[in-house]
Amino acid sequence: MKEKLKELVSGEVLFDEPMSRHTSIGAGGKADALLFPGNREELARIIACLREAGTAYMPVGNCTNLIVRDGGFRGVLISLRDLREKGIRSGEGGVCLYAEAGVPLSEIVHLSVEESLTGMEFCAGIPGTVGGGVRMNAGAYGREMKDIVKGITLINGTGRARSVDREKLRFAYRNLDLPEDTVVVRAEFLLQKGSKDQVRSKVNEIVAMRKAKHPLQYRSAGSVFKNPGTVPAGRLIEEAGLKGSRIGDAVVSEEHGNFIVNAGTARAGDIIALIERVEKQVFLKRGIRLEREVKIIGEEE
Repeated sequence: MKEKLKELVSGEVLFDEPMSRHTSIGAGGKADALLFPGNREELARIIACLREAGTAYMPVGNCTNLIVRDGGFRGVLISLRDLREKGIRSGEGGVCLYAEAGVPLSEIVHLSVEESLTGMEFCAGIPGTVGGGVRMNAGAYGREMKDIVKGITLINGTGRARSVDREKLRFAYRNLDLPEDTVVVRAEFLLQKGSKDQVRSKVNEIVAMRKAKHPLQYRSAGSVFKNPGTVPAGRLIEEAGLKGSRIGDAVVSEEHGNFIVNAGTARAGDIIALIERVEKQVFLKRGIRLEREVKIIGEEE
């Protein structure tokens, strides 16, 4: 299988790869394999091969909301990092900005500013990629991906690609309901022509707010929990007296309660144990069960 994967992939192929080198929080055990396909055709062939062999796999982007347990991931992680095609075209009802799954959200925000397109500003400062952003219906400041997605392209477990219009997509809070073996490989966003100065000003305003509120000087996986109803998770965590709570080098941020940061050499086990402590304490004090926004995969050490 190792030799077969090397044949199928033009990009990097890494075996027994420590995911601490790739996750934004800087922790995690080894993946059996980490692949970087160079295009959608390679990705389709890889998925078909792995499925036929019965090998577990999972697509990943920038690994910004991912925690891999210290025992590692038994299977293949497929990075969509090198799927980077993007551009704009005219569309009915506005202008279509299209991008493949590996394009960082920061790049399409920059492109929308340069092209004087409004609608994408809320993505400013979100560290993920297009694929992950669409899959988790990323959002901020009252807007979500579902508000601008025109359609997406998917590859299913057999390696077949198909396009799906917005009307047939089932978005929910921080989620797009898709079959587990389906990979988002491309998305189209419907934006409107606006004033470049106004779009740039709004982007700068949102970036400044993020810098003021978020602990960007530390490694983290972003927001750990979804906001339950009208009360932000960060406020619940702060009210529970958990800011500054620590296990090893995993720390609940003093700046924003919904961030757990790696203050040094935190292990995934420390981070997960701290997540569980926060969940328990918030439930005991407020009777609210926090739902995780971060994705935790792999095996215990």
